[in-house]
Amino acid sequence: MLSRNKDLLLLHFIVLIWGFSPILGKLINLEGIIAYQLVWFRMLITVATVAAYLLITKQSIRLPRKDILMLVGVGTIIAFHWFCFYNAINISNVSVTLVAFATGTLFTSVIEPLFYRRKIIRYEIVFGMVIIGAIAMIFKVETQYALGISFGIVAAFTSSLFTVFNGLLVRRIPSPVIAIYELSGGVLALTVYLFFSGEFNREFFMITPAGLGWLGILSVIGTAYPFIASVNLMKRLSPYTVMLTINLETIYGIIIAFILWKKNEAMTPGFYLGALIILATVFGNGILKGFLKRQIEKAQ
Repeated sequence: MLSRNKDLLLLHFIVLIWGFSPILGKLINLEGIIAYQLVWFRMLITVATVAAYLLITKQSIRLPRKDILMLVGVGTIIAFHWFCFYNAINISNVSVTLVAFATGTLFTSVIEPLFYRRKIIRYEIVFGMVIIGAIAMIFKVETQYALGISFGIVAAFTSSLFTVFNGLLVRRIPSPVIAIYELSGGVLALTVYLFFSGEFNREFFMITPAGLGWLGILSVIGTAYPFIASVNLMKRLSPYTVMLTINLETIYGIIIAFILWKKNEAMTPGFYLGALIILATVFGNGILKGFLKRQIEKAQ
């Protein structure tokens, strides 16, 4: 129990760091850096950081070709996830993006049973329908942010995918090795896309010193450490528990964003009602799951 509490405490600390990620993304955007630039530089700097860590700790990264290809594939999903997440922030705001991102628990409740070969829990589906209703409510009252909400939901879906995949992979592959292959795969996939789309030009690499500084903070403190630590926690915590806790990122991020950019982050009452329903459903789900688990343990 003590070990589990330590794991949960570490997970909450990681989520607090992630709560600052959309804020850093907004600051980077204010420096004129757009979503695909942010993701490419973020992944590249993070790969360099993780590579340095592996060299210092002298860890082997040798893996079978099948595992490498799998990790590269997951890395491509991560790159697309980050693009959707930061693009949502760019075209809407932090609050809208984070509320849409909170739908990740719904996707995980469906995806996790498929890969972990357990039955889909009915009340999770009911809670999922409530979340869908709340999102529909937000769509109705915040029509100007419809595209941002859509990108946020896609970011939530892709986040659920790679969280579940990493939960399976970390059982037999060390988390830093997972990180180096996945993030390298993401950089490679995005580089190929940017090259053939003609986006690699002089302007792509012209970044202000402030923008480069924020990118460094986001990559090293906001990505490399929490990525390795969170994947490592997947050895002991289920993907659903991780995704459930990640929803605290929504609360942290909205509060911080409102303090920094009150005018741009202030939303309609309908938005906050929908956000409250989503968060109450997510955390109510976690409370109910914990209660049922204790009842089963007592019965045994």
